Formats: sequence, structure tokens, C-alpha cells
Amino acid sequence: MRSSELPPDREALADRLKKIGLHGIAASLGGMADLAPVVDLVGLEETDRRKRSYERRLRHARIGAFKSMADYDWRWPSRVDRVALDELFTLGFVEEGTNVILAGPNGLGKTMILRNLAHHALTQGLSVRCVSASEMLADLASQDSSSALRRRLRRYCVPKLLCIDEVGYLSYDSRYADLLFEVVTHRYEAQRPIVLTTNKGFADWADVFPHAACVVTLVDRLTHRAEVITLEGKSYRLKESEELAEGRKKRRRSAHKEHA
Repeated sequence: MRSSELPPDREALADRLKKIGLHGIAASLGGMADLAPVVDLVGLEETDRRKRSYERRLRHARIGAFKSMADYDWRWPSRVDRVALDELFTLGFVEEGTNVILAGPNGLGKTMILRNLAHHALTQGLSVRCVSASEMLADLASQDSSSALRRRLRRYCVPKLLCIDEVGYLSYDSRYADLLFEVVTHRYEAQRPIVLTTNKGFADWADVFPHAACVVTLVDRLTHRAEVITLEGKSYRLKESEELAEGRKKRRRSAHKEHA
């Protein structure tokens, strides 16, 4: 009996079997009286494949350590659009091919948001690559031939979501600007989005890539289909550092009084 002639429940099971390559069992479903063992086996195989797929994608993503968004102090930034940030985690921007730019000074949690977003996309079955701008550009610049560069570009152009951290923290020569332009252009044409963090306004990107002719076009393609979310405020890391320093001073003052 062909799968198209099976009852709906058996046809659905046949489709699941074919997806995991068990075409022979799928073709035999019409003659089976008890499907429970087959259903159990298919479920086990599907679960194992999802687990192995997640672990493989997690290795390739290179997200690194990060704190959960549950630990994010929404009260600290003087300006943060929580509704817009929460909406990012629906991943609608991925399907729309819309870039996301997280802009603002150092120490406001841009990297934390980026890594949480990358990890969430992974849990939803997407392929992800997470990298700092300096690491990616140095990697591409180190390729010793045009064919090697084309192969290496796939690392950053193929994943469904590319997360680039810390654009603007260092200055780069025009060669590096051209390489970033290549990545942005490939992903722009394929409508594969980029999530990017920067501590510079786009008007200042000419200082990040001095003497690069492609900066205006680079910014134009990056922002053409993009949501720019700006965070404002003082560095949370600086706040923590000051609190730790004050705590040490208090402990030392107490110790001095005890020994006086």
C-alpha cells in the first residue's frame, strides 16, 4: 500500500520514517497491526537527532559564556527599549531578513543581549555564528589566496544568523573594511540577517575604517533592512568595579579599627 493510500495517522508516521531514512519500514506500515513500537523508535531517533544537531550547531556557533537575560538589570540604562529587545527573541527578524544593530556605549550589556539572542536562535533550530569583528576580519585577512578566502567567507555567510560583536572598538585599514563589506553584501543579497553591536554612531564609522572607500555603501547595505536599537547610560561594569572598590575600602577601614 502506498503511503498516500494510508490512513492519516499512518501516513504521518510514514513521512517521519522517510525523514530519518527508514523507507523500507515506511513502505511496510500498511501491513503492521501494532504501530506502537515503531512510534516509540521513531520518537527516540528524532530526539537523538535533535540533540546531536543542537550540539553540533552549538560547537560551530562559538557563542562563549554569557549571563542569562533573566540577570539583565533593566533599571540601569538610562535608555533601553525593552519591548523592542523582547520582540527580537520571537526571531521574526530572522525570517524577514532584517539586520539588528545594538548601539551604545561600553558596559550596557550589548554583548550579553547578542549572545542570549544567538543561543535562543540555536535552541529554535537555526544555524548561528557568533564572532567579534576583530576575530572575523583577522581570520578573513589571513587567507593566502582568493580561493581560500572564498571558502572561508562561507563560515560567515552560510549560517542563518551571524552575530558580530564589538564593531568600533578598534580601527581597521581599508583591507578589513573591504572584507566586512564582502560579508555584509553576501548576507544582504541572501537576506540572511546580521546582529551587530557597536559603540560608534554610523557617522563615526569613517574613523573605524579610515581611508576606506566602501564605508558609505557598507553602512547603507547594513542599515537598509535593519532595526537599530540604541542603549544609553553609564557603564554597568564601571558601576560594579566602583562598588567592589568601595567594598574593599570598607573592609580595610574595619580591619584598621580592629587593630587600632
